[in-house]
Amino acid sequence: MTIRHTTHALRRSAPALAGLWLGAMMIASGQAQALTPVEVAGNAERANVPDGATLDKQVALRAPRLISFGPEDEMFIGSQAGRLYRLQPPYDRVDAEIPLSGYPHSAVVHEGYLYVATTDQLYRTRYTPGQDVTEADFESIADLPGGSGHASRSLSVGPDGRLYVALGLQGNCSAQRISEDVAFEDRRGGVMALDPTHETPEWTPYVSGLRNPIGMAWSPEGTLYLNNNGPDHWGYEAPPEVLVRAESGSFHGMPWYQWNEGEWQRDECIDSASPGGRHTLTPPVATFAARSAPIGLTFLPDDNPWQVDMVTAIHGSWATQASGGRATRRPPKIVGIRLEDDGHQGQVVDLVSGFQAENGERWARPAGIAYREGALYFTADDGDTGLYRLTP
Repeated sequence: MTIRHTTHALRRSAPALAGLWLGAMMIASGQAQALTPVEVAGNAERANVPDGATLDKQVALRAPRLISFGPEDEMFIGSQAGRLYRLQPPYDRVDAEIPLSGYPHSAVVHEGYLYVATTDQLYRTRYTPGQDVTEADFESIADLPGGSGHASRSLSVGPDGRLYVALGLQGNCSAQRISEDVAFEDRRGGVMALDPTHETPEWTPYVSGLRNPIGMAWSPEGTLYLNNNGPDHWGYEAPPEVLVRAESGSFHGMPWYQWNEGEWQRDECIDSASPGGRHTLTPPVATFAARSAPIGLTFLPDDNPWQVDMVTAIHGSWATQASGGRATRRPPKIVGIRLEDDGHQGQVVDLVSGFQAENGERWARPAGIAYREGALYFTADDGDTGLYRLTP
């Protein structure tokens, strides 16, 4: 990964950074670059893309979510439709459609196993590329805290070979967190890790203090970055959604604190004492407008044609301003993040827009994101649903 330093790179502790962050965030939030309108191959829509790029719909899918790659470049896509999809290069048709109950949001292949995370279970089956798989082949190897509220469970393989799962809080102000001293069913609002080689795999806490961290991505240096969908009880404009750098054991404030207007602010919706004070909280790497709903997140290699370090799918809000109607919904888009200051700050740039018309009607809402050989792939789980490809 190429970290793009500025002449005023900040190298300070978390408390010192907080005092200087507002100016940096004005740079980092929502900057746009010139995009060119194009017709989307495979449907009758239009979108705005970097000059010279093309966008095409690869294949129709029902409510597809996160994307991952397995051996021999197989692509796996979870869904809200009780299906796990497998596609082979060039990813223009479904090679296998595996029925799975319990919301199979994401899947990974690791050390000869195919793992799938549902709302309340981690499943696996032995797997080789191209293998026929049915629901009966999967065994449950670990429970997950289930329940109502944010039901997606994002799954990732860490550089240490462990499996990592992200879980959202049940609501805006749920007193839940990832910690050994919390009842298992309330270990939500962060990330847990599991060593699948143990005879009885068990989850251990990794990071906490996030309302709904869906997007997960590991830097080449082995650091976890997380998208977070913020609460909606502060109105339509605040607090912003955040991208955080998640170190082992880090606490990111929520629901006790929200990052807003360049500082950590106490959220009075919860009366209990915060497990960590304001001075322990690290500012986010970047922010997105409130109600943007960032989902999929991925790192790109240094030689990528998009000249960014990371890419995320902005799902766009379902909510609107009180009197504005659908036209005020946050628009879906694909954005890139250029990291600076050794990965502690990021500048956000638009890569694909035009999914939402001025009246608020949408033809797609991006969800999952992935990169392969110069091309960006993303899923749309609403509107004209399926897999799309942005080619330079």
